[in-house]
Amino acid sequence: MQIKFPFDSSKPITGEASIDIEQSIENVFCFVGERFYDNYPKWAPEVVELEPLDGTQPFIGAKTKQVREDQGSLVESVFEITDYQPVEKLTFKGLNEPYVHSYLLEGDQEKQSTRLTFRFELSEIEVFMRPFQKLIRASIEEGAENTVENIKNLMLAYAN
Repeated sequence: MQIKFPFDSSKPITGEASIDIEQSIENVFCFVGERFYDNYPKWAPEVVELEPLDGTQPFIGAKTKQVREDQGSLVESVFEITDYQPVEKLTFKGLNEPYVHSYLLEGDQEKQSTRLTFRFELSEIEVFMRPFQKLIRASIEEGAENTVENIKNLMLAYAN
């Protein structure tokens, strides 16, 4: 007899947030993409250690080790750049944890501003955690909102 769960145990849990930044798309991508290794710990204060494993220039296939503080525990993971399109997109995939996170940029030449979207996808979670999907999604969405706000605030602080 097959057990039927009231939730889809294979569907990823995704959250995203967008924000407009009064900077050119080139400046935003430089901050987020080209200078990722310098700036990521600034907008993600939970990252206590970041170690590029393949040099300090981002490129598709580059791997990075990070240590994050998560509710009082240190969690280590390794991720790889899976998409790097200057001024448009930067995407990472966890190698030992099932996540994908992306930074997507859209420029508005008239306004000299950029729409930055951060998307985080938890590709899978343990079956026993599935009943908590809504809480997990809410937490991911809150984290996405914090990420784009932090990036915008840092960029404004550096511009002044």
